[in-house]
Amino acid sequence: MKLTKYKIRDLIKTVDELNYIGIKDFFGININKEFMPTMAKTEGLDEKKYKLVKKNRFVYSGMQTGRDRCIRISLYMNDQPVIVSPAYTTFEIKDERIIIPEYFFMIFLTKEKDRLGWFYSDSSIRSNLDWDRFIDIDIDVPTLEIQKKYVAIYNGMLKNQKSYERGLDDLKLVYEAYIENLRKTIKSEEIGPYIEEVKGKNSDLNIRLTQGIDVNMQFIPAKREAKDKGNTHVVRNRQFAFNKVVKSNGRKLPIALREGEDCIVSSSYQVFKVVNNKLLPEYLMLWLSRSETHRYCGFNAWGSTRDTFPFEELKLLKFPIPDMMIQKSIADIYKVYKRRNEINEKLKLQIKDICPILIKGSIEEAKSIMEA
Repeated sequence: MKLTKYKIRDLIKTVDELNYIGIKDFFGININKEFMPTMAKTEGLDEKKYKLVKKNRFVYSGMQTGRDRCIRISLYMNDQPVIVSPAYTTFEIKDERIIIPEYFFMIFLTKEKDRLGWFYSDSSIRSNLDWDRFIDIDIDVPTLEIQKKYVAIYNGMLKNQKSYERGLDDLKLVYEAYIENLRKTIKSEEIGPYIEEVKGKNSDLNIRLTQGIDVNMQFIPAKREAKDKGNTHVVRNRQFAFNKVVKSNGRKLPIALREGEDCIVSSSYQVFKVVNNKLLPEYLMLWLSRSETHRYCGFNAWGSTRDTFPFEELKLLKFPIPDMMIQKSIADIYKVYKRRNEINEKLKLQIKDICPILIKGSIEEAKSIMEA
């Protein structure tokens, strides 16, 4: 047979291997089916209670499948192991003579399978896709020869993307080394005298573009449209906006520099601008984007129902401020890094979008051989 239908349960085996080797790299998976460092606080945790994830091992979470319309699953492909929460299910392919791990993963990079997971998820608040329901899903598996052909295409694209990503890491090292040297050679100053809060309201309703800011420090379409657009805050080109509520367990302050047409943001956001010609907005954004800055903001946030870091606290941040020529050279490197990072994200999306085409092609090839 060139094409065989299997239940997922017949192709995989769960592997509950605890962290007996003392790995301290805590990871999770996101809705893009990627591994990422955990956002949870890990200080004081016993890493030996966490699950070990080795190369070619899968991580699965059935939580919120219905809400996000996404099956949270990822294949770990690096040589150095990491650890994940015990709440995740970890598993491997039983027999790689039947199905290749990459081919199995490619199946779940399709919108079709995400929609199926959404359909099969329960009606609870968390909209879970329970493990027993997940492993009961049917998948069509072509011959190993056909799988290898399409996996080779996928791996080729992935290799090119990873090569591009390594170049990004090198670029990041350059500007990080540059600013670390500045911190050692130039005394840091409070940024308060260089910035000023802006309280412009959209009272004339001339601006219709409604935006928000995510934890990746970029403007995004607002999740909710403000009912009273006249009460929203205007953000103009080269002005900053931020949500003073610290996110991701105190590790992320959603803040971004506006580049492009004017927009409006919720009145809960704060907007400010640089008012001193000795500071470049782009250079300031570089410092505000650093993870250590975000950790500082989280640590010094005002504790309440929600941890907030208002403009008054932001003004107390200290950074080295060199002459404008040095600022511009560093900001230019950072700008190139950001642009290339955006390209890298687009490359990853393209690979994900091509996977359904590859899976469909492999199934159709198997069917055509059967009909011949």
